[in-house]
Amino acid sequence: MKLLAALLLAVAPLAPAAEPVVISNGHVDLGPRFADGRWTVQLRDDTTDPETWRDLDAVVVQANGKAKIAVPNDPAYQFLGKPGQSVWVIPQVQQDGIVWPGWNTQDREVATRVDREVTWSLEGVQGPGTFTLFLNSDFGKPHEVFDSRKPFPQQTGVDVNTHVHGNWTFDTQGAYLLDVAMTAKLTDGTTVTDRRTLRIYAGDGDVRTAFATPAPAAAQSDGSGLEVWWFVVGAVVLVLATTGTVVVRKRR
Repeated sequence: MKLLAALLLAVAPLAPAAEPVVISNGHVDLGPRFADGRWTVQLRDDTTDPETWRDLDAVVVQANGKAKIAVPNDPAYQFLGKPGQSVWVIPQVQQDGIVWPGWNTQDREVATRVDREVTWSLEGVQGPGTFTLFLNSDFGKPHEVFDSRKPFPQQTGVDVNTHVHGNWTFDTQGAYLLDVAMTAKLTDGTTVTDRRTLRIYAGDGDVRTAFATPAPAAAQSDGSGLEVWWFVVGAVVLVLATTGTVVVRKRR
């Protein structure tokens, strides 16, 4: 039982200890980096000086009331809803008072070790309404990247050493959990991947609800082996099974 207690204590540091951070204004970027040598998807927070790379399980991006607009009366934007319908749009171009999330592959180690591009996958979306991500083309017409009404997974390629911004839209107030993964082939031929949950809250409601729903995405291996969590869980199960066997034998 002492061994079991030690293993359970070993699990404790794996749980997120940081207080949840809400970012509703300023620039942030979703992207991969090598944290302590491991490929992981995090959020670069440029609202601090210097910038802070945040774990996704401890941050929520808020599209506040300033991001609420009416769907334009333009057939090109009918995928957002009916003309005049209210939607929350985090715009591609930065605006005061509205958070400005983008995505980048500019981490120094990522830029030097990744072969050409990173594949960004949307594996699923939990939320009260529809989420879309689109880009405004050079001719002003929208180019859809992700749409939660379409089958999953959905993928887009991101060239290495790239920084991009788009329009993030939500047609209903509430918390949206985006199940995202980023995968790349390294110059040494190995493949790395990580899957996380990006939380976004649309509206001026209770942002804490973004943490009330269990995340759909579990942390996955970067290709170098199983996560320590699963090793510890397996060890605990093994200890429990062994302990049970010993008890049965003693009773017999």
